[in-house]
Amino acid sequence: MQPVLGFVGLGQMGRPMAGRLLAAGYRLLVLDREPQAVAALVDAGAVRAESPAQMAESATHVLLSLPDGAAVQEVVEGRDGLVARQGSGRAMRCVIDFSTIGPRAARRVAARLAENGIDHVDAPVSGGTAGARDGRLSIMAACPPEVLARDRALLEQFGKVFHVGETAGQAQIVKLANNLLNVAAIALTSEAMVMGAKAGLDCAQMLDIINASTGRNSATMDKFPRAVLPGTFDFGFATGHAYKDVGLCIDEAEAMGIPMVVGAAVRQLLSITNAQHGPQSDFTSVCRVVESWAGAEVRSRPPAS
Repeated sequence: MQPVLGFVGLGQMGRPMAGRLLAAGYRLLVLDREPQAVAALVDAGAVRAESPAQMAESATHVLLSLPDGAAVQEVVEGRDGLVARQGSGRAMRCVIDFSTIGPRAARRVAARLAENGIDHVDAPVSGGTAGARDGRLSIMAACPPEVLARDRALLEQFGKVFHVGETAGQAQIVKLANNLLNVAAIALTSEAMVMGAKAGLDCAQMLDIINASTGRNSATMDKFPRAVLPGTFDFGFATGHAYKDVGLCIDEAEAMGIPMVVGAAVRQLLSITNAQHGPQSDFTSVCRVVESWAGAEVRSRPPAS
């Protein structure tokens, strides 16, 4: 019989990840602030948990997919948090945190769990909602090797596992670096593509040329064709989350004595996007900001009649 798992945080990433566990036959307790998100998983076979503390009584592993460090800290050590209750009846032995919260927050959470004899896996993920749904995420795991050996099969339900180190926070560094590069590609591609649009070029053809040339990147190959050319701006990652992640990256770099000149410009452009289009907008809306400044739009041309 599969062990009982807990999953806290059923947002854009958490819901499809939890769904994969149910499809694999795991018994699953779920918790989220949004009743509709919980109800959808309960309909699929999960059991609603009343609190993280109650979840820790039954689940051997609790998986987190939360928006920021404050949310993770509340779930772990809040009034009804995972470590709020002591005693032999508690089943929880490991917390796997898929959230992007920065290395300092990850180390703080890991230390709090260690005080209670609970393993911690710092495991931020990359791959978007499609990767979460299809099991094609990159999982950056920092934990002792024996913990990874024990729980690798569970992590591989979600995609490819990369063991980046033994210390909490190391996986966060990799994730923040990846997200900085991800957003930087959107920012620079926006500027280049708006220049082409204003010059009267066919934007779809321009992307085809770039993707056959040395300028290709994740934005030109995926995000622009899917979410910018059609004008939907719905790739699946919120501007507010991107702004948070890039900010965490630059703050950590500065604390390490590493200047991030280009990164700071990317953060500023995200700040403007966040202010103009809101934190719930898609992060491809960076291009909308550049478009508004230039008075030109990066869109596919209608088919010739």
